[in-house]
Amino acid sequence: MKKLVYPILAVVVLVSSAFATLSSQEWKISDGYSIKFTSKDPSGIFKDFKGSIQFDEADLAGSKFDLTIDVSSISMGNGMKNKKSQLPEWFDAAKYPTIRYTSTKIEKTGSNYTITGDLKIKGTSKTYKIPFNFNNSGSTGKFSGSFNVNRLDFKVGKDDGFVPPNMKVDFTVPVVKK
Repeated sequence: MKKLVYPILAVVVLVSSAFATLSSQEWKISDGYSIKFTSKDPSGIFKDFKGSIQFDEADLAGSKFDLTIDVSSISMGNGMKNKKSQLPEWFDAAKYPTIRYTSTKIEKTGSNYTITGDLKIKGTSKTYKIPFNFNNSGSTGKFSGSFNVNRLDFKVGKDDGFVPPNMKVDFTVPVVKK
């Protein structure tokens, strides 16, 4: 009987360790994040950002991002613009309260990374590739990068010549290991 226990125990340890290496590191979003958008006019920030991040530089295939922004947390430094952004013509916050980004693939690109995923704004999903940098400090880290979004692709506002269609999004997301 003892001769049978050791091989079974060895298989259990081997299988368990295989699953442990397939699991990417979970990160918790820390305070101090910044999600900014800029254009000629308007520019601003989103104040409410959350989600789940599983990211391991050695296991990109097992890494995953699922992030949301509360549309009502927009701040453009002008109360009237903030209220207008919530209306159906713009973000339609009552019907579509969040912006969501869910990754489908993460790749190493030189010394940085590119995440491919679905960006969903106002009920419309588009695939976006977002370049980012990850500064790993052991138990803490920071994701940062920038990309452009054409708001008209998501039916946010009209093409009226006053508000540029392209918005630059800059992000800095400090994280801590879970």
